[in-house]
Amino acid sequence: MNRRHVAAAAITLVCALTILTAPVQAFAAPAPPSPSATQSDTRSGSGSKTPKKSLEAVREEIDALYRKAGAATDAYNLAEERAKKQSGEIVKLARAIVEGQSKIAELKNQAGAQAREQYRTGGLPPGAQLMLSDDPQLFLDGVSRVREGQQAAQGVLGELTRTQQDLETYTQDASTNWEKLEANRLKQAEAKKKINAQIAAAKKLEDQLEEKERARLLKLEQAAEYKLQTAWLSSGALKDINREASASGKKAVAFATEQIGKPYVWGAEGPRSYDCSGLTSQAWAAAGRPIPRTSQEQWRLLPHIAIKDMRPGDLIIYHGDASHVGMYIGDGAIIHSPRPGRNVTLAGAGSMQILGVVRPDK
Repeated sequence: MNRRHVAAAAITLVCALTILTAPVQAFAAPAPPSPSATQSDTRSGSGSKTPKKSLEAVREEIDALYRKAGAATDAYNLAEERAKKQSGEIVKLARAIVEGQSKIAELKNQAGAQAREQYRTGGLPPGAQLMLSDDPQLFLDGVSRVREGQQAAQGVLGELTRTQQDLETYTQDASTNWEKLEANRLKQAEAKKKINAQIAAAKKLEDQLEEKERARLLKLEQAAEYKLQTAWLSSGALKDINREASASGKKAVAFATEQIGKPYVWGAEGPRSYDCSGLTSQAWAAAGRPIPRTSQEQWRLLPHIAIKDMRPGDLIIYHGDASHVGMYIGDGAIIHSPRPGRNVTLAGAGSMQILGVVRPDK
């Protein structure tokens, strides 16, 4: 193994250990946007003044900002998930490289010992010297020992060659994984900027409101959700939904229920706070069924279920981009972690645009 490979192996090991100690965040999508914004109120006789937005328009703008933040969420989470996996792969490869280097050193010592032995015996292995004897038995012993010595030498050289080739492969794989890791970290950084910008803009709008207006804002949010839930129930959606939860589903629902009241924090997976997919993934992990971390990956990889076949513990995926997720608990309700500034709570299963339903334990 040449110096370039040894240097690459050392760098890879150091970088892998650095990655493991680096803090990584995740984020799950916040609440959806409400229906189209209403027209802003205008002050009578104030033709030259900037019109003042209605509180409903402010609510819709805030929701839209959180939806934009949510659009960057799964890209961030997926990049984080892949980065974790690649960090683990790099560490495994780094360990294999270290083990391979130790093995090569050992094999070289064995080959060197054989070479030194031949030098001490005038270039002939001990068995070859016996072959020169006139004693038939010694001759036969010599033939056998020569053959064994040749096989041993070939075995050492063959193993040395294979180990060097393996080490070359490990180094190349580590380099490839490192490049992917860096690419995913760049994606994370870009998504994080977008997420923080949208959340900051939404928070700024809320902070500009007076206390009474913020209370009214919450009531407007609840009214919009109630309207959608009522329309969903009126469609007969619950008519055939009467199935009981599986044993795993009951455990997942129990876990999610215990988290009610805990704050939404983007990137949080408990135990003190959660984002939307952090809550659902941890609930099913507690039930003994690990699932993907992000709402989009949950939608992409978990089995799809018709709404009429839904049972408690199933996950309802929301919005066309699968940017939000909640856990169905029965009676037309979900538990979910809505968005920044809100807590884990109960909500109507139809209070947001339903994309579909997935079942982690199918």
